[in-house]
Amino acid sequence: MADSYLYKDLFRIESIKKPDLIIKLLQLLSYQVGNEVSYNELAQNLSSDPKTIEKYIGLLEKTFVLFRLQALSRNLRNEVKKSRKIYFYDNGIRNAIINNFNSVNTRQDIGALWENYIISERIKYGAYQRIHSNRFFWRTKQQQEIDYIEERAGKMWAYEFKYNALKKSNLSRTFINAYPEHNFQVINPDNYAEFLMPE
Repeated sequence: MADSYLYKDLFRIESIKKPDLIIKLLQLLSYQVGNEVSYNELAQNLSSDPKTIEKYIGLLEKTFVLFRLQALSRNLRNEVKKSRKIYFYDNGIRNAIINNFNSVNTRQDIGALWENYIISERIKYGAYQRIHSNRFFWRTKQQQEIDYIEERAGKMWAYEFKYNALKKSNLSRTFINAYPEHNFQVINPDNYAEFLMPE
């Protein structure tokens, strides 16, 4: 079922000369959810070239398997500028690609799964409700980071995603100074429903 969902539309849109490369690319991306992705590094690992990798990721976006989140960079010299993260629209597909259906309580990747789920569902909600916003993640070269940012009407909404509701998170003073017009919230299993389906 996963294979038919993943590849049916993809192969119909454009003839893929190396289907094995797509499968291996998806496997690598599955393990990098929530982390920054380098086309050069992916190309090296897959014995391919960065342009082919970028083309295939673009095709996977067109068929609604993946989506990219770009880095926010406006004011600071030390902001990461040309980076991106890649997420799956469906955690189940991501799990099928790496053949991992273990219980949530035993998974080492629960943080990545939680982040992928929350961001993908938020983007779907925005599309359904026709809420237009720019979407980013934010990081500095000193490893200060924010998981997810929405920009609407000149204001930033910054979010951190924690599967463990007891974990605290403080907003970086660097971000506060650079983007004073912002809201900040930590999203966890106790309050995620309000984030995904606000009234």
